[in-house]
Amino acid sequence: MKKRVFAWLTLALALVMAVGSVTFLGACVHEDGSFGTCHWASRALLGIGILLAAQSGIALATGHAGAYLCMAFTAALGLLLPGTLIRLCGMATMHCRAVMQPAMTLLNAGILILALAGFLLETRRAKRGTP
Repeated sequence: MKKRVFAWLTLALALVMAVGSVTFLGACVHEDGSFGTCHWASRALLGIGILLAAQSGIALATGHAGAYLCMAFTAALGLLLPGTLIRLCGMATMHCRAVMQPAMTLLNAGILILALAGFLLETRRAKRGTP
């Protein structure tokens, strides 16, 4: 298990993303109770976080380089979701632009970097033939 430190770190970041997207890192709360488009970006990030957590679990269980590569692609999608693929509120002071977008960008970028590092480590390990 010590060899799979990248999978443990991505799991931790993915869980922060999933939980945070519906709590403290989530979308704006509008005064009238309506949902803006940022609500759907937050829900999509919840799904991305859950998927990344599942992929991290697969990487923990198998140590396969393909699991890390899948995490890298999923994190790249997570980078594009808030603000690019799904619009956020117009004002820069809104919670979705001031908190959610930067936090999710940092979390997804961290997962992307860790997943690529895990991929490189596992491909080197596979070439050497060590478990």
